[in-house]
Amino acid sequence: MVGLGRAIGETMIVLMATGNTPILDWSIFNGMRTLSANIAVEIPEAPLHGTLYRVLFLAAFLLFILTFILNTVAELVRQRLRRRYESI
Repeated sequence: MVGLGRAIGETMIVLMATGNTPILDWSIFNGMRTLSANIAVEIPEAPLHGTLYRVLFLAAFLLFILTFILNTVAELVRQRLRRRYESI
């Protein structure tokens, strides 16, 4: 319950801070929409079992996989560094 509340809260903060514009541009000064914010904004408007609905779930799955891979790599690096500097 706490994790779900935290994820929703962080998504809404990022949504407000980035300007919530779904237009992709090369300028870093223009607004943007993150993947999690896009899911939060678009899911209420997606028809059940429609194409948009499935694409949003695919985006959520990709976000989960990317986060899982990055956390796993970070943990492996942390363990390796801990073993290396344990004797110092």
